[in-house]
Amino acid sequence: MTKGRPIPEATVGRLPIYLQALVDIAESGESRVSSEELAEAAGVNSAKVRKDLSHLGSYGTRGVGYDVAYLIHQIRRELGLTQDWPIVIAGIGNLGHALANYRGFPERGFSVAALVDVDPSKVGQRVGLVAVRHVDDLPELVRSLDIAIGVIATPAAVVQEVADLMVEAGIRSILNFAPAVIVVPKGVSVRKVDLAVELQILAFYEQRKATLADVRRRGRAVGDVEL
Repeated sequence: MTKGRPIPEATVGRLPIYLQALVDIAESGESRVSSEELAEAAGVNSAKVRKDLSHLGSYGTRGVGYDVAYLIHQIRRELGLTQDWPIVIAGIGNLGHALANYRGFPERGFSVAALVDVDPSKVGQRVGLVAVRHVDDLPELVRSLDIAIGVIATPAAVVQEVADLMVEAGIRSILNFAPAVIVVPKGVSVRKVDLAVELQILAFYEQRKATLADVRRRGRAVGDVEL
């Protein structure tokens, strides 16, 4: 972050998208990237890319663009990804299993350090290299493994209870996959991922595209009749 100039929240939300695009560009063998190329890869406009990156103190060079490796380093540093962040996943159902086995976490600076559940049939099982512990062990796990982030993948009915347990155990950042809103004390950060809402938004866009296509078809049909 440039001194005395906080990065806007909207920009922070786009930095992971830029980071993934840059990693893909680097893997393709490119060492430089223009704002236009990065914008296309990230799905935004080039003016927004330049403004976002200026908050990092990176302005690129006209006609040359940005150094890909250095930009990756800048964004990783700003996002706090120059170290591994241990996470705990609560709720080892289908979604919890999928998250625990997600290979993208280590590549992006996160390690699944602990798994917890209340179901006696799941406690003691191993998912990958990690054994499922009882949720009552959260305080010990957070303390001994220096866990910074909690991920909730439980049914909605118990999400607030789980969030309270995480906060009591010392976790100050929570990612909530359960379809429910949680209330946390000041100083605790919460991000919510509601897959149903995301699908509904996609359905809106699909419906709009279908409507526009229908309007165009009718317009062409009218034109054919007039001819």
